[in-house]
Amino acid sequence: MMNHSGNMNQQFDISVIGAGLVGLSTAYHLQKRFPDKRFLVLEKEDRVAAHQSSHNSGVIHSGVYYKPGSLKAQNCLKGYRRLIDFAQEFDIPYDVCGKLIVATSPEEIRILESIYGRGKANGLEGLKIISPEEMREIEPHVRGLKAIWVPQAGIIDFPAVAEQLRILFEKAGGTIALGEEVTSIREEKEGLSIITRRNSFRSSHLVSCGGLHSDRLTGLSHPQNDLRIIPFKGCYYQLKPKSEFLVRNLIYPVPDPNFPFLGVHFTRMIRGGIEAGPNAVLTLKREGYSPQSVSFKDAMATANWPGFWKIARKYGKTGMGELYRTLSKRAFTRSLQKLIPEITMDDIETGRAGVRAQACSRDGVLLDDFDFKKIGRCLHVRNAPSPAATSCLAIGDSITEMVESNLVGS
Repeated sequence: MMNHSGNMNQQFDISVIGAGLVGLSTAYHLQKRFPDKRFLVLEKEDRVAAHQSSHNSGVIHSGVYYKPGSLKAQNCLKGYRRLIDFAQEFDIPYDVCGKLIVATSPEEIRILESIYGRGKANGLEGLKIISPEEMREIEPHVRGLKAIWVPQAGIIDFPAVAEQLRILFEKAGGTIALGEEVTSIREEKEGLSIITRRNSFRSSHLVSCGGLHSDRLTGLSHPQNDLRIIPFKGCYYQLKPKSEFLVRNLIYPVPDPNFPFLGVHFTRMIRGGIEAGPNAVLTLKREGYSPQSVSFKDAMATANWPGFWKIARKYGKTGMGELYRTLSKRAFTRSLQKLIPEITMDDIETGRAGVRAQACSRDGVLLDDFDFKKIGRCLHVRNAPSPAATSCLAIGDSITEMVESNLVGS
């Protein structure tokens, strides 16, 4: 990895902005497809996988939730097997432990059955709806009316996946430039001029995988970009060591159909410990992980977007509940007690936090699928929410195909 200083003005065939899981996977797959070309990855932080790629739940998603035929479903199903093969090949810690999705009220049973139908349509094998007695055989402390057993779900060390992709990319001759925040993208007759705060680079083609800043990067080459990233912070508690016996693996609630997130759940972590969360609250800083994190620029970007006020009206009541749960440990505990009634406030302690990039249209629609946009010599990944980490190897392969057909051949 390189930390550049001075004006580099180097020429590359294909550049990738963003050294998270999607960006590194894209660079890795492009390099495999075009081994004779020169590749560059630009990353504004001093390390790879600094944000969403290392602040997610660490869960290998199975594809049970996603609309059949959607990009989420297609890439999750393809990426799932490839991720496990990759972990096996490079000795990355993982465990296909399975998970429960638990209905705790009669109203949730219909939604549970709909999720089951999607999972079957997506080709998941071994998926089954089980009784309270069967769910307690899997998770002795859980309580519910019905559950889906998802045997394919698991846990993995995603930062280790990112690090291995970095190693493979650099060993094959790729360049990763750290500390290079892109401020300008100019399309010229012979290619692209990419300006960072410290250097300038030239590239024939560009793929941006900017995560929490994907809208801003898209806007550098397309000022009329019609999507805005609305950042949602997810705060976790963790079970104290004395209480970890309450959870064996993964326990999820039935998600609220009126809110585009999966709800507070229990996750065994691959490096040890049990997390409880996350919630989902609007945050005033895209990369702010502490309660005091505020960015005027980020806050104004949200407030000035007309789509934000439309989703605020739509999800206002749910959002206030999420905020209250963030401020009240007692309220957070009550949410956890829906799944494990015996858990108490004394069983949990404050854990980490992450921020999710959620694209929102001008009309107030939160995009529910991956989104890619070609603009001249640029291809922008504008929306890559969960299960992007699980899907990263498939997404990188898909982007490579788009680059080959739409950019390199142009």
